[in-house]
Amino acid sequence: MAESSTMLSDNSSIGDAVSSREGVESIEDEGLYYIPERRPSLDLGPSPMDTSQWHFVDQALTPAQSYEKLTSEEEPEGVAGEEEPSTSVRLERVDSFSSCYSVDSNDCEKTIPKKKSKEDVTEPSNKLELIQEPEEIKHPSLTLQFTFKALCETLQKLHEDDLRMFKWKLWTHYPQPFSASQSMDIVDLVDRLLESFTCEMSVQITRTVLVDISKKNVAEHLRMLYIKNQIRHELCELMIQKYSEVTIAEGETMPLDDIYVDVSILSCFDNGPNIEHEVLQIAKPYTKKNPGKRQSLAETVSQEWVTKSYARQVYLYGLAGSGKSMFVKKLALDWARGRSHQNFSFVYVITIREINEYLETKISLMDIVNKLYPMAARIKSEGFRYENNEALFIFDGLDEYPEEFNFMRTEIHSDASCAMTMRVLLVNLLRGRFLSRSRFMITSRPHADRCAPWDGHYDEIEMGSFSDENKDEYFRKRFKDPNQATRVIEHVKSVKTLHIMCCLPLFCTLVADECQRVFRELRTEEKLPTNITYMYTKLLLKLLHIRRMRAPAFSPEEELKLLMDFGKFAFTLLEKGQFHMKRTKSPEISYVEAVNRSGICTQYTISPFVLSHDDVVCFLHPTMQEYMAALYAYLSFRNHDKNIFDQPVKSKFRLSTKGHRIMELYKAAVEKNLQCPDGKLDMFLRFLFGMGCKTNQELLLPFHKPSAKILDLAKECAALIKKKQGSQHPDRNKNLNCCLEELEMSTFDLAPSQSE
Repeated sequence: MAESSTMLSDNSSIGDAVSSREGVESIEDEGLYYIPERRPSLDLGPSPMDTSQWHFVDQALTPAQSYEKLTSEEEPEGVAGEEEPSTSVRLERVDSFSSCYSVDSNDCEKTIPKKKSKEDVTEPSNKLELIQEPEEIKHPSLTLQFTFKALCETLQKLHEDDLRMFKWKLWTHYPQPFSASQSMDIVDLVDRLLESFTCEMSVQITRTVLVDISKKNVAEHLRMLYIKNQIRHELCELMIQKYSEVTIAEGETMPLDDIYVDVSILSCFDNGPNIEHEVLQIAKPYTKKNPGKRQSLAETVSQEWVTKSYARQVYLYGLAGSGKSMFVKKLALDWARGRSHQNFSFVYVITIREINEYLETKISLMDIVNKLYPMAARIKSEGFRYENNEALFIFDGLDEYPEEFNFMRTEIHSDASCAMTMRVLLVNLLRGRFLSRSRFMITSRPHADRCAPWDGHYDEIEMGSFSDENKDEYFRKRFKDPNQATRVIEHVKSVKTLHIMCCLPLFCTLVADECQRVFRELRTEEKLPTNITYMYTKLLLKLLHIRRMRAPAFSPEEELKLLMDFGKFAFTLLEKGQFHMKRTKSPEISYVEAVNRSGICTQYTISPFVLSHDDVVCFLHPTMQEYMAALYAYLSFRNHDKNIFDQPVKSKFRLSTKGHRIMELYKAAVEKNLQCPDGKLDMFLRFLFGMGCKTNQELLLPFHKPSAKILDLAKECAALIKKKQGSQHPDRNKNLNCCLEELEMSTFDLAPSQSE
């Protein structure tokens, strides 16, 4: 028996080699080779080599003839009496390694790959039958990082006994990589799985084994994870495509990341507009409200907020042009790129302007989401429920909804898939009746009629304004040429009102557009414009343009009447030295138009006493009130020959036939300004003279009567200013110099005859 099972070649001692590796287990030969540890060289005795002790055996059997064990316990003839230890090696054959080893002259073992023919390769009898082909779930979202996390999360749902059974099944089907699986923890096990197979194969092996051990619910959880990840990936791709770039000028775009400035968010609402002023010291209405702390974009609707707050809705208020929509785009983009708000499985941005087209029809919230984001339709078809996944729904521009909300007499709905009218849908959404695990952010201008239910539970935050550091950061991002950016920053700081008004991001954008036009059309060294009236006119036209997009169209006559109403309101407040008024005492103006649609005015609530609340109406900035008052005075005279000061012009101010009649208005305004030692009409007068400049007349021409023409008022206005500069009011004299700048003239532009 020993002779038939012992195999030694003519020039090697395989028996000694095998017997020196006691207890070595054989492995499957599937292209991987077992490389044994190097053993000490055999002691062949003194030279010359003594061959008397060599003994020979018959040629080794073929590898096909397997052996049960190899033993050296029976001593061959010629070696009896030697004190050799009895050794025994038992090999349970899986495949033959007898032809894979040789001994060189230094007695060092080398591995020689065993060549196999196709006929020798057979499929293992215990091959795992996968429940789905790996190629069927191939998707860009199935990354190594996601697969590792998903498999770890899935296996953690198994009890200890189930996990042990899972490991045993893996070893049964794949003994080579999982021979030591029982000693592995979940992380090591998943790591070994991903080392041995592709991500798709690893997922399908895990699912199949889970089903095999009767854990279909856990296998289904894994399927849901990668399906949800696919939907999320496609949603992120769409968000990046929509919001990665923004238009900064006509035909010019920039990456949002390169232009966005993180404006601080105030954790409380009703803080009122910025009232910093170049000339006046304006007091805010007294209130007991706390302005709250400042927070960044990443801290807004963060995981901490979700954990601490019981509110499911958060209202983000902000003035027209304060950057609410840009904030929403940046939040969605940061989520899509994995920078923030990763606690939400899905983020959907829905503008009210988009869904206003469904005003005349019935539609469900889920239908709206599926129409805007087609990949979201898979959520229902794959068996998902939003109640089991946190999603963030952002409704941008609630003030664009044209109808009023009735929170007391609206039917109740809690099914987000049920079709209903848009008014019923929004009321129930604001009530927090849809999707219990989701969060809702609603952005809006301060509403004339509050758009949040008075008895609801929600948080209110407010967009802050640009700080001085934010202004500099914006211009440095907008102008890639550092020299141009520095010039713009220095120019803006040199004109105090311009610098103050740049607290509004929209105004900052308009200033940057104008400076860029100068750099592009003229020369980089060209002087930047100091005419602030021109910039305020640009702001007004921009607000009116936005209003036309979001509200029913006005005829030119209706639009002019609206501006005149606002201007009259502004002038009334200015005469009283006021920059805000309680809504109950203010004149009859359309608050919906002033606050919601045009954005020229705003409204906020003050609490002068405990349990006392007053609604206050004001313009988006005190200088905007002064501009509108000047526009009212200018257009009243140009269109109706009306002098708003209602005083006869003194004979010494009457014009010759060669002068323009509108100079009566300018002379009356100068006289009125010189009578105000507190300077409450300084900015008004500056804007009024600025409207006499040709560039501003061209911008305001749509608001003139059809027969109106552009007048050349610069020289006459300048002569009037120079004549009045000898007054006894040094502060007023300084303001008159500013009026010259609004005319885009200086004392050097005046002829001697005009300055007398």
